[in-house]
Amino acid sequence: MRFPILLAAMALPLTVAPARAAEDTQLWISEALTFKADNNDSVTLDFSQRARSDATSGGEQSLSRITWDHRIADGVQIGGGFAYLKSEVDQELRFHQQLTVSQGILQSRTRLEQRFFDNADEASWRLRERIQATVPLDADKKWALVGASEFFFHLNRAKPSDKTGLAVMRLQGGIRRSLSKSVDIQLLYMRQQTFRDNKADMFNHVPWLSLNWRI
Repeated sequence: MRFPILLAAMALPLTVAPARAAEDTQLWISEALTFKADNNDSVTLDFSQRARSDATSGGEQSLSRITWDHRIADGVQIGGGFAYLKSEVDQELRFHQQLTVSQGILQSRTRLEQRFFDNADEASWRLRERIQATVPLDADKKWALVGASEFFFHLNRAKPSDKTGLAVMRLQGGIRRSLSKSVDIQLLYMRQQTFRDNKADMFNHVPWLSLNWRI
């Protein structure tokens, strides 16, 4: 059952691709450090550097984020935090609250964000729904196949150009390698679709390398 579930999660976004689209290629590198404060609480610092070929969408980006998570039941966490994102054209301060549920190879995350831009007068509210499957490939669980889908819903219009409703869809697939009990490295391909009114949707093709360290 594991592989059909994973393949279904990865294939779903492909069914809504339009016939015409604008495309660009990006490269993302990210690093995450997770501190386990106690049996129920953890704090994660993560950083991301994003090289983007389409300068009209903001050019290169960097993101820094801190998240606190608290376990309220087996496999269930609530949390929140904030992030700072800077691109070549604007800056963003982003607060978030989230619920994460893990069961076997599956993990779902619901995240609500409040985004404050330096070129907008009010906050942009966004809901993100994400589901991920991690399938071990060996008995020692050093190698794993990873697949995820994420949907972004804009809840209001902070800028005249904003689109409400389903705005972005992400599809990810790749491989994870555990280097030790506390360190793993992951290489993914991400296909991001941005829905746009009255013109072709935008597609981003993103190789994504990430390093994760848990203390």
